[in-house]
Amino acid sequence: MSDEDTTVLPLRGGATATLVRRRAVANDRGAILYVHGFADYFFQEHVAEHYTAQGYDFYAVDLRGYGRSLRDGEVPNYTTDMAVYYEEIDAAVAAIREEHSRVVLMGHSTGGLTTSLWAHERRADELISALVLNSPWLDVVEPPLVQRLVRLIGKVAPKAKIRANLGEAYGSAIHSSRNGEWDFDLTWKPLAGFPVLAGWIRAILLAQEKVHNGLDVRVPVLLMHSDRSVLNAKEWSEDVSKADAVLDVEGMKKWGPKIGPSVKVVEIKAGMHDLFLSAEPVRAAALAEVDEFLKTA
Repeated sequence: MSDEDTTVLPLRGGATATLVRRRAVANDRGAILYVHGFADYFFQEHVAEHYTAQGYDFYAVDLRGYGRSLRDGEVPNYTTDMAVYYEEIDAAVAAIREEHSRVVLMGHSTGGLTTSLWAHERRADELISALVLNSPWLDVVEPPLVQRLVRLIGKVAPKAKIRANLGEAYGSAIHSSRNGEWDFDLTWKPLAGFPVLAGWIRAILLAQEKVHNGLDVRVPVLLMHSDRSVLNAKEWSEDVSKADAVLDVEGMKKWGPKIGPSVKVVEIKAGMHDLFLSAEPVRAAALAEVDEFLKTA
């Protein structure tokens, strides 16, 4: 973020995360904490500006091995257990709660999966007031046999490369050098993403299994997704800019209600994978849904 205020969060084992903050001119609504997805970091300044204008202090955490927190020699975006990220979410929330009693947690894509699991595990602590999910990764489209094989490979050879990258179709739809509106650091968020390693995919599948078995997130949850997916696109097209080109929205619709007893699922027509990076009228509609949700959450 421009004019960003960053704090390094020291973690066990010598790793670090980075907490980014933008303050509201007049804060009277609490705070929002944003958690990004895979091959990602926080750069959505317009989202921070939207909520600071409404009286929220806005925070975002770049998880260990991502964005501002990526260190030389680290495998980018890699873990074999999604629960490892609870440590930085704990640290970020603790820092925010020194100033705010009301904290809204917001997660995108893989960050939506991680924040859902964190909110379930910390449900008795009453640390957050609401959970907002922007296209959370709750399922995969590969058949069960393939999933079992990947889980086996991920256990015995965790750094085996499953895919060289994610392809450039989605990156090309959002970056200003191609067909998008947004300027972001291509070292931290390459157009084609990072290699997909078996141990990481195994961690994702195990985390998704917990969602499928049912979570007990006790705060109000808003889950937003596009109205359709365009998967496996090899290159950019107009369709890629008007649909989720990364994840299957059917999995979000199917498993979202399993997150907790109060989940509102909302479809955003013509939304991209990151709904907040969609075309202006579409992202405005997504932000308006969040605004309305937070009035009563």
